[in-house]
Amino acid sequence: MGFALSDMRLTSEAFAADSAIPVRHTGDGEDLSPPLSWTGAPEGTRSFVVICHDPDAPLVTPRGTYGFVHWVLYNIPESVTELPEDVREFTPGRNDFGRTGYGGPLPPEGHGAHRYYFWVLALRHAPQLPAGLNLWDLLKRIEPSLIGMNRLVGTFERG
Repeated sequence: MGFALSDMRLTSEAFAADSAIPVRHTGDGEDLSPPLSWTGAPEGTRSFVVICHDPDAPLVTPRGTYGFVHWVLYNIPESVTELPEDVREFTPGRNDFGRTGYGGPLPPEGHGAHRYYFWVLALRHAPQLPAGLNLWDLLKRIEPSLIGMNRLVGTFERG
């Protein structure tokens, strides 16, 4: 399937699609991951991955990646269709802040509104991947197993 949108639907009780992410879920607030839920996983799904990425960040790395990765969470079983606020379960990957777990939106002051893409990816396998993978290494490992994905986009702007 590759990396193409599917019929899955990702939502949050904290913010609607294309609207502002509450400060409590940002680096200016309590820095808590927002609650997320999803429906419409493809038949045969065995596990999920959740990611938050800011494509508006003014960063291009020597590896050719772009934007800023705020969250990588994986080894989520197929029976799970929602994550509570400040989820502490499953396996955290390394974000671009240099640590594992969630690091909320924190664009440079005066840089305008950034878009934050929260992704859910459905996999046909339930790999037991080690903690601490960065987004790009994770995507290489799971790409052959990817069968569905979709996103929820929120925005945040610092004063």
